[in-house]
Formats: sequence, structure tokens, C-alpha cells
Amino acid sequence: MHIKDMIKPDQNSQIRTICVYCGSGGGTSPAFVAAAKAFGKMMADNGIALIYGGGNIGMMGTVSAAVMENGGKAIGIIPEFLLTKERAGRHGADNLIVTADMHERKRKMFEMSDAFVAMPGGVGTLEEIVEQMTWAQLGRHKKPILLANIEGFWQPLCALLDHMRATEFIRGDFNFDLLVADQVEDILPKLQQAAAATPDDAKAMKAVAPAKL
Repeated sequence: MHIKDMIKPDQNSQIRTICVYCGSGGGTSPAFVAAAKAFGKMMADNGIALIYGGGNIGMMGTVSAAVMENGGKAIGIIPEFLLTKERAGRHGADNLIVTADMHERKRKMFEMSDAFVAMPGGVGTLEEIVEQMTWAQLGRHKKPILLANIEGFWQPLCALLDHMRATEFIRGDFNFDLLVADQVEDILPKLQQAAAATPDDAKAMKAVAPAKL
């Protein structure tokens, strides 16, 4: 049985799993860690499983611990070379998927998730959420993507995206839907509203036919 088939979400939710991208550090503001803890509890309370990077330090460790301490399910996906560096596996092997490399990790995270949230983090967090934006921009999927803009953390990225639109590097068919929540309590309602408005067949990664040589 697939892991997602074992998850029983709130009956009012179309979202069973959320992939949370976040830092392996805690950042400079206590509000960042507090937000991770609050969102983890919110996911558990609503029967939504966490898909995350598998590490047990920083924001990743906080959000996964909050999910599990409140009776939820946290599923870590981590490449083998990061097992020691990010101290993975504290929650038990049943909740940890080890991949051969980063590419396999990101693909599994996409396949197992119904939505994506970026909490404050570093270059890895930025790269992962921007990749989801790129896939959405190219019409590969329409799963909800949200920036948890805690204390305005993602404001510089939002400003850059606005600049790209103003200069027409993001335009027409290259535009995409991006959700932004300034408060933790707004994250889940925004995701659920977006998911409810998107047909199921638009959420899956679309296959690409092989090129003819």
C-alpha cells in the first residue's frame, strides 16, 4: 500500500500531504522556529502528513517534531550522503526514505506531496521552491505553491518576481500562481482553497514524449 493511501486527512480537506521546504538552521528570529512548530501542529491537527527533507536539525527538525508530537505523520526523504550531516533517522526508519541522490529525492517529494510550502531557509530551500515554480510555469503541474512569509522573510523574492513580470521575463503563458501567507494560520486555508479549485488531473506531473531523432 502506498504511504499516501494510509493517510486519513480531515474530511473537509483535499490535501493529504504537504511538502515543507525549510532551513537546516533556525535563523536569527525566534518567530521562524515558532512558525515551524505552529504549522507542524496545525498539520497534525488536520490529519495532513508532512513530507520533508528528513533532517532533524534546525527548522526541519522543529516542524517534523511538532507534527509527530501532536500525533501526525512525518515522512522524511533524504539522499544517502546527507544522512550523517543532517542527523536523519531519529524518528525511525518507517518514516525515512533514503534516496541515491538529490534528483531522486526531489522527484519523490513531488510525487508524494499535494502542495508545497517554503518556510524561511537558505539556498537549498530557495532552490527547491523555485524548482516547483519553474515546473508550474512550464505547465508540468498545478499543485499549490506557497511562501510562508514569516516576518517578511520572502519579501525580497516576491519583489524579484514582480520585477521579472514588470520586465516581461514572466509573462503570458509563463506566469504561474504563487500563494503568499504572512501568518501561519493563513497557510492551510490558502492551500485548501487553491487545491479545491484545481482539477485532479492538472496536479500530476505531465509526461513528456521522447524526442524523435
